Amino acid sequence: MAGNTKALRVRIKSVTSTLQLTKAMELVAASKIRRANDAMFKGREYGASLEKAISVLTSSRECARSPYLQKRETGRTRIIVIAGDRGLAGGYNANVFRLAAEYRDAEFIPIGKRACERFGAPVVSSERFSFEDAASLADKLCEDFAKGEFDKLGIIATKYNSVMLQEAFIKWILPLDGEVKNDSAATVFEPDTLTVLNNVVREYVAGIVTVLARESFASEVSARRMAMDSAGKNARQMISELQLEYNRARQGAITQEITEIVAGSGN
Repeated sequence: MAGNTKALRVRIKSVTSTLQLTKAMELVAASKIRRANDAMFKGREYGASLEKAISVLTSSRECARSPYLQKRETGRTRIIVIAGDRGLAGGYNANVFRLAAEYRDAEFIPIGKRACERFGAPVVSSERFSFEDAASLADKLCEDFAKGEFDKLGIIATKYNSVMLQEAFIKWILPLDGEVKNDSAATVFEPDTLTVLNNVVREYVAGIVTVLARESFASEVSARRMAMDSAGKNARQMISELQLEYNRARQGAITQEITEIVAGSGN
């Protein structure tokens, strides 16, 4: 019986240590949520402006000749995969990788330590991923696309719906989806619409990558906070149950000792 109470004390101590760890990680995630959400909402506004500008440019008949609107079907696809730098965020990383697994023949470009480890690439932090990093990546991708080295470019990221709900999705960004309209009263661009589009598309790609990296990071910290909150609740419940079991075992041991003393005194 004494051995049983000792084992229960060790388990209670172990679960208590786990509870302290989950609480610390929850507090860290909570401290990052506001900053991450601010960056995400600003990014969404910037992304919407980029989408609007690209929509205006690609609606021009002149831009139909742009290499960035050319659709090819050779089966070569590149996908940027944005995952987290750390685990312990519920299904955040798993959902991203599950979606990526649907595109087995694609060439993956990972962002985030977990994604880089999975695809065997040099580590690129998703939390510290900057517009400068995205611009460098966009220059290479746009150059390769214009040369015809691949047909489609997509980004797998995580959409932030709420603190409790995040959803992995894929956004295709190249080739551009242009719908020619009657643009007799369209905006006039200098020197011409095609030149402007071919120069703006690099900033568009860099901007969308940055926007989705920020949205994914906001999703990651929210998912981690919820996961740690759930883990903390489970740990507290387990401690309560173990403490009850320990008290019963301890009471049983005391009762047994009293019984043995009484029985010994009777002899």
